[in-house]
Amino acid sequence: MAQQAFEDVVEDFEFLEDWEDRYRMVIEMGKEMPALDDALKVPATKVDGCASQVWLHPRIEDGRFHFRGDSDAMIVRGLIALLLRLYDGLELPAVREVDAKAELSRLGLEENLSSQRSNGLRAMIERIRALAAETA
Repeated sequence: MAQQAFEDVVEDFEFLEDWEDRYRMVIEMGKEMPALDDALKVPATKVDGCASQVWLHPRIEDGRFHFRGDSDAMIVRGLIALLLRLYDGLELPAVREVDAKAELSRLGLEENLSSQRSNGLRAMIERIRALAAETA
């Protein structure tokens, strides 16, 4: 059920032979992502449960879930970029139907992220699902 943008990442990952190359790709995706305006980095947009500072700012347009995000850690910015490719632009009910764990497992993330990063990733996913539910 992943969007094409996420499927493209899965396809790109298949061509990368080791996790270091994949890690670099995730970081590059984070670098390419536009920074979140400092005015949006407020307690209401901050994600609890992450070792790094993380902010997610949702926007609903025509019944579709959109968000922007940012972090003070490069790998976490990359994880946000992955989540953007997975969730951004979905209809609100579809956000809750995405099996993020299964989709992200296709990238081999769980076995290659520290437990703190994995916990933070889960916190971001839970926050996205909650934001979509709040606005539905």
